[in-house]
Amino acid sequence: MPAHELEGDYRPSSGNYLDPINARIEPNDYSFLLQLAEALNTTLDLRTLLKRSAELVRGVIPYRIFAILLLDERGQELRMRFQIGHTPEIERQPVPIDQGIVGQVARTRQAILLNDVTDAANPVNANYISANNLVRSELAVPLINKNKLIGVLDIESEEANYFRPEHLHLLTLTASRIGQAIQNARLYSRVTRQAQALEVLNEIAVELTSILDLDQLFERIGQLLRRLIDYQMFSIMLVNTKGDRLVTRYNWRFGQASVPSRWLPIETGLVGAAVREWRLINVPEVRNDPRYHEINPETHSEMVVPLFYKNRVVGVLDLEHIRPGYFHERHERTLTTLAAQIAIAIENARLYSQVLRHEQQLDRDLSMARQVQLRLLPSTCPVHQNAELAARFLPARSIGGDLYDFIEYDSNRSAIMLGDVSGKAAPAALFAALVSGIMRSAALHHPNPAHMLTLLNDALQERKLESQYVTMLYTVWNDEERTLQVANAGAVPPIFCRRGEVTTLSAEGFPLGMFPSARSEYGPGAHYEEFSIVTQPGDAFVFVSDGITDAENKEGEMYGADRLTTVLCGSRHMPASQIAESIFADVAKFQAGKDRFDDETILVLRVR
Repeated sequence: MPAHELEGDYRPSSGNYLDPINARIEPNDYSFLLQLAEALNTTLDLRTLLKRSAELVRGVIPYRIFAILLLDERGQELRMRFQIGHTPEIERQPVPIDQGIVGQVARTRQAILLNDVTDAANPVNANYISANNLVRSELAVPLINKNKLIGVLDIESEEANYFRPEHLHLLTLTASRIGQAIQNARLYSRVTRQAQALEVLNEIAVELTSILDLDQLFERIGQLLRRLIDYQMFSIMLVNTKGDRLVTRYNWRFGQASVPSRWLPIETGLVGAAVREWRLINVPEVRNDPRYHEINPETHSEMVVPLFYKNRVVGVLDLEHIRPGYFHERHERTLTTLAAQIAIAIENARLYSQVLRHEQQLDRDLSMARQVQLRLLPSTCPVHQNAELAARFLPARSIGGDLYDFIEYDSNRSAIMLGDVSGKAAPAALFAALVSGIMRSAALHHPNPAHMLTLLNDALQERKLESQYVTMLYTVWNDEERTLQVANAGAVPPIFCRRGEVTTLSAEGFPLGMFPSARSEYGPGAHYEEFSIVTQPGDAFVFVSDGITDAENKEGEMYGADRLTTVLCGSRHMPASQIAESIFADVAKFQAGKDRFDDETILVLRVR
């Protein structure tokens, strides 16, 4: 039923208005619409926009009770986003789209004018739900943009017959512009939220990898998550070593954090279902789900996210809220993205805690610690069509700080990393594990070499350890284009041989962890050069730690770069693994049995 038929055949006595029957816009309407557009187009903040909308409506229709209700993301109910004259209880109450006058307006997309809500003869009053016993008349208009319902604008009066058809006309004109402005503000807010979420996710990823104490890590995870999701209850549960229990390691409930000694069998509740099914579980009403195991009686909606590390579930994040259907798709995307970073951070912190607890034992039993360190190194090299890779590592008698890694960005690109941590023994090994964990986390975004070194330097500066730094060579091989991108942070420069001619790839950069990347009072800041090499078939590259070039014989002579290049060019026609073995054999021959004082690491890349 059209809005103008609801209360009889209205004919205002004077004024410029849209005749409800002929839909005519008078000249003064254009002036009003221009003023309206100017007021609404000057802001994209939703709260400011709703407040200005209320002021504009008051300018043409004096009122004491006003509300703008917006349709929620699921499209099932209306919620007040701005109101004047309503009680807090009414403001918090959602309105289903099939209930009340505003619900009927939302469902039919037709304005309703009620001049006497107590008139039993008017069939429209059958849908009226009283929120204020003093209200006698109501005018509600849908907010529509591009044929999509945005919400409802509703004004009420304590006087019967207060609203006139010209009010309906002006409110209809106002609503169409307000609906468009609200939609623009929502789109802007959504884009802004997404940008902020991405920024927060990046901050979280970098920060979490630098926290190595588990209790501090759990507390920080809870704090950072609240920047993204306004939950009311939150738990971190980890799978125990036997794999049969989920143990609560952190709990946050209505503003109070605790570390309860509570556990559940692995098959219990929604948390157990997330572990068994290896997927996120989002339940809008837990009382309707037979899997639910009650711990917090206030809970209505719950979202559980499993934490994966190396193809196994190490724990879950459990978020709860007292409002049904609170968690939506945006929350799911955010938590799924963040869960991988959290799992890596937890595993890094677990590893660090284990090493820290056993540091004295590691000092007494260096051979066992060496075995642990070797297991952190990759067991195989990436396989490419146009290049072959080989790695050889010979540890010194004490714990050293050499580390290398291969990270496959995709089927075409692989990162090749060789680093050397300052110092010896357990501190060097621990620092190497920290660097490796941070690098693995940062590599998820496939940074180029110079960017990776900057990220690592910034992360180590945030957790700066006195006299601890690491030299690193970071390169990325592109198999399709046959190019090698190179950046160096104080490591031994790589050498390559082409048709018997030797070239040293000299890229400059400070060791990681020594100086901040940004300019400061201590200097211009760490900067890392990067260049790309277009290779040719038969080119052979060798990356070595200083344990190779600084190896000494009994006379105190160092092996040096000249001997290295001679062996490289002499064996360049061999497979990459044989080139590495030839260099190792020549170094051993040069040392002639003298004890090694440092780790010896060789990485070889040969272009097919």
